[in-house]
Amino acid sequence: MNVFYNKEGIGDVLIISLKDIPYEQKRFERKGDVVKIFDAETNETAGFNIFQATSYFSLDGNGQLDVTAEMVEKINQTIAQNGFSDKLEADLSPKFVVGHVLEKEKHPNADKLSVCKVDVGDEVLQIVCGAPNVAAGQKVVVAKVGAVMPSGMVIKEAELRGISSSGMICSAKELNLPNAPKEKGILVLEDSRKPGEPFFK
Repeated sequence: MNVFYNKEGIGDVLIISLKDIPYEQKRFERKGDVVKIFDAETNETAGFNIFQATSYFSLDGNGQLDVTAEMVEKINQTIAQNGFSDKLEADLSPKFVVGHVLEKEKHPNADKLSVCKVDVGDEVLQIVCGAPNVAAGQKVVVAKVGAVMPSGMVIKEAELRGISSSGMICSAKELNLPNAPKEKGILVLEDSRKPGEPFFK
């Protein structure tokens, strides 16, 4: 679940995004201040827009908002109050975590890509990486599936040149860190960092 708010850009609307669906398959149902977006083919819920958002929520930020258990509860209350029976759940685990590169192999179909096995604490992910400096043994920053990058890009399951990739090994520039180097390359962390621990405290 990703939640966005930008009063200056689009007005007093809270946008809740659950999954991407093609625009031509999107259908909308409105009850009160809430619009439900769903897939016309599968009937899966893709998200909600809550209008007059500040009459339901205390909102003091712009862009992507931190999703908390309290926010999810309040969203569910608002949806129910406006006549929908949906109940949302959110994965509140950190999406930017420390990873340990266990293996790095050359991508079989692309000269400049590597296929990495990365320990992120509770699982080992396969991630295709294009950075020239990635190597086995490094501690790195992994954006897991569902992470929203500072650029606004949402990290999804992907297939790159025929190889599946679950996440992204990040550079300092991609993380919008101050004094990020201009040259290409992932951010390599101190070896004392533990796989799975949140990168952003």
